[in-house]
Amino acid sequence: MIIWIASYPKSGNTWIRSFLTAYYFCEDGIFDINKLNYIQDYPNKQFFKNEVKEGEIHKHWDESQKAIVNEKKIKFLKTHNSLITAFGNDFTSPKYSLGVIYIIRDPRNVITSVKNHNDFETYDKALEFMQNENTIISDYKYLNNHAKTNIINSWRINYQSWLSNNRYRRMMIKYEDLIKNPKQTLRDLIVFVNTICRFNNGIDVKKLENAIQSTTFEKLQNLEDTGKFSESVYSDKNEKKIKFFYLGPKNNWKDRLNKDLIKKMNTYYKKDLERLGYEI
Repeated sequence: MIIWIASYPKSGNTWIRSFLTAYYFCEDGIFDINKLNYIQDYPNKQFFKNEVKEGEIHKHWDESQKAIVNEKKIKFLKTHNSLITAFGNDFTSPKYSLGVIYIIRDPRNVITSVKNHNDFETYDKALEFMQNENTIISDYKYLNNHAKTNIINSWRINYQSWLSNNRYRRMMIKYEDLIKNPKQTLRDLIVFVNTICRFNNGIDVKKLENAIQSTTFEKLQNLEDTGKFSESVYSDKNEKKIKFFYLGPKNNWKDRLNKDLIKKMNTYYKKDLERLGYEI
C-alpha cells in the first residue's frame, strides 16, 4: 500500500521526505542522503512498463499503482500531483492508498520559492503560475519521455483536492509548524505513520531526535552546497544550477513582498488564508 507525501511544489515535501527517510530507513535516525531515493518521486519512469506519451500520464496511474500494491509492501511516495480525475482516470484510489501526508505552506512564502525555482523574472509571473488552474510540470527535457509529469493545477486546487477528500486517512502538516515546533510536529507525524501502518512499536526517542537534527533546513542546505544533493534543477535561460534549498525559515513574505503584491495576494487568497489559519 502507498503512503502519499503530497504537496504543492516548494512547500516542504523534500524536508518531510528526508525526515521520514532518516527515521525509518537510516541507522539510529541519522540521515544518509544516499537513501533518499528509498522514498521515490511519483509519477516517474521506473513505475511504468511502457513509454508515457505527452498528455497521457493519466492512462498509467491505475496500472502502475496496482503493481506497487501487488508487491505487498508499504511504500512512501512523494508527489506534487493534485488528487484529481483526468479523462475518467483517478490519480489514486483508497484501494491503493494507506494514507496521505499533505504539507501546506503559506502561499505568500511559496511564491518566493516558486519564483526562484522556476527562474521567473518577476513575482507577477510566479503568481500567474500559482493561479493557473491547468498547470502541468514535466521533466521531459531531461528524461526524454513524459513519465515524470505532475498535474499540479493551481496552488488552491492542489491543496483543496487533497484536504477536501475524506476517503483517505490524512495528516496535514503546516510548513510553518516545522519551523516553530519541529519536535512536536514530527513526533505527531511518526505517530500517524505508525498508526496507519499498525506498527506496535512506540516512538524511538533517540531516533526521533537524530532524525530531526540531521534533517534541519540548514543541514539539507549544506548537503546541497557540498554537491551531495542530486535533485537540483537548472535554469532554462543559462543552464546554471538553481538553488533548491533556497531560503527556508528565512523566507518571510512580510519582508520580501512589496505592499501591492501583498494586497493582491491577501485579496485573492483571503478565504484560503482564513480557512488554513494564516494571518492576513
